[in-house]
Amino acid sequence: MEQVKLAGKVRKETGKAEIGRQRLKGIIPAIVYRKGEKSMPLFLDIKAMDKALHTSAGENVIINLKIDGDEKKKDRTCIIKEIQHNPLSGGIIHVDFNEISLTETIKVDVPLATKGEPVGVKQDGGVLEHLLWEIQVECLPTEIPQKLEVDVANLKIGDALFIKDIITPKGVKILNDPEVRIIAVEKPVEIKVEEVAPEAAITEPEVTKQKKPEEIAAEEAEAKGEKGKEKEKEKKE
Repeated sequence: MEQVKLAGKVRKETGKAEIGRQRLKGIIPAIVYRKGEKSMPLFLDIKAMDKALHTSAGENVIINLKIDGDEKKKDRTCIIKEIQHNPLSGGIIHVDFNEISLTETIKVDVPLATKGEPVGVKQDGGVLEHLLWEIQVECLPTEIPQKLEVDVANLKIGDALFIKDIITPKGVKILNDPEVRIIAVEKPVEIKVEEVAPEAAITEPEVTKQKKPEEIAAEEAEAKGEKGKEKEKEKKE
């Protein structure tokens, strides 16, 4: 496992205002934890922290942390416990470290990767499903694997691999349930397209022309005239 050196400085002021000022200078807050001891807040250069993460070990890199102002006057061997990122920019805004001993086992999460192309995908059109992306292991810090790899080339549709099928390097113990499925090849999902009936003919509503006031008055007068003629005719008869 790769090891990198990183410099830090004891953080005496923990207020938000001071942290904000330091962030403007490219300095981020961090904290170091060790079982049975008081935690130590510090400041780190963000560029140096970002560089430390760009190794093949990723976030499982072992960091030899030299802290200016540390009373013990010694390098602290640490691993990253948690990294907080800015939700908008994605940049690092805070780092938690765990101080460790290179002679004591630790628990870490390791990426799970696949090797090969399943025959069920290549020949039968199946779909490879990755059900678990990380595996928790216990080992010495110097023996943390970069990744755990499984060969999927012989998987047919309906086949699956489990935690118990993973082959680990010597000294690495998997802590997950051995019966948990990690990889499967399934039948492709069939999407049924329903036939859409042709649109029914749209019947336009009959539009009734609105009569003008003068037209209505003329019709009423005409109707009255017709009624008067009928009455005169009745009298004569």
